[in-house]
This record gives sequence, C-alpha cells and structure tokens, in this order.
Amino acid sequence: MNKILVAYTTNAGSTEDVARAIAEELGKDGAQVEVRRLEEVTDLEPYAAAAVGGPMILGWHRKAVEFLKKNQAALSQKKVALFMTAMALTDTGERQFEGIPLSLDPGLALAPKNGSRLSLKENYARASSYLSPVLKAAPKVRPVSIAFFGGKLQMYTLNIFQALFVMLVVQAKPGDRRNWPFIREWAARLRVELQEKETA
Repeated sequence: MNKILVAYTTNAGSTEDVARAIAEELGKDGAQVEVRRLEEVTDLEPYAAAAVGGPMILGWHRKAVEFLKKNQAALSQKKVALFMTAMALTDTGERQFEGIPLSLDPGLALAPKNGSRLSLKENYARASSYLSPVLKAAPKVRPVSIAFFGGKLQMYTLNIFQALFVMLVVQAKPGDRRNWPFIREWAARLRVELQEKETA
C-alpha cells in the first residue's frame, strides 16, 4: 500500500495522541504512515490515503474544516477517513450519514432521555448535526469511514467563549474519555479497508 497521511489539529494535545495511535495501527502491515499537523501539510500528492482528525469545539475544529475545503480537489482523488474527538454524542441509531459508515464510541454515544423529543444539547450532539456542515464545506470529499471518539477536556485550555459553550450547551464535564481499544479497533478496520480498496 502507498504512503498514508494521518493529519490532525488539536486544541491542547489530546487529539495528537489519538492521531499517533491511529498511525501505529495503520502501519502494522508495513505501510508507510506519516503523522503531521494540518498546517504542516503542503502537498498531498505523495499520499494514497489520508485520515484527517480534530476535536469538536463549537463544531469540528475550524482548521480541520478549512483543510478539507482547501484540499477537496486532491482529497476527492484519494481514500479519506475522518475522526473527531468529542465529549458528548447523542446516539440516535445513526450508523451511516449520506451513505458513509459511522463508528461511534459506545462509551461516548448516549441514548437520549426522550427519543421522541431531543433536548437542545442532545440535538446539537447528534452525529448528523456535527457532520452536516463538515461535508457541506467539502462536498467533493467522500470519506470511506468517519469515527467519533471520546476526547479529553481540561477547562483551562479553552478560551472564555469555548468554556461557556461547553458548560452551557454541551454541559460536558472535564476528564479523559478517550477509549484506546475502540480507537485502535477502528484504525485496524480502516487499515484492512484501505488495503482492500488499494487492490480492488
């Protein structure tokens, strides 16, 4: 398999840890994998595939969305996967979005209190609510998989607007919700899928 890029942005470093774990799994069959911050990526030509990730902060991190939008022509010619770290996710049974397979960390994705009427927080934290603006920003990019992972929240790393949003809307509690076995399982499945598509 040709070279794979794992590109990420991060707010306080926890998404970088996730990106490196994904890269380790993707490289287990001998594939050449590079881990880079989004702003360090200037040329996508060397890569056959890319996994692009970032945290959810007032939506998916703006640098991740901008990266997809700016590079959508190149990414549309490659196999792409997206991963997002979050502190809240409402499980409404969504396992696909616009035909794209979704992987939701079972420890992060919680069923709504009332399935027939979602609260403001629950509605905001649906996978489709998170993904709709992302895919709309770069419609040429069709990911082969999208994963939602638990993140790590430390309030002191947020600016005042982010902190208020987290407290009032998301109502997330500080802590580390990263589920390393789930992250690595997703990356292992992605590795197999990329190999299958490479030989197809």
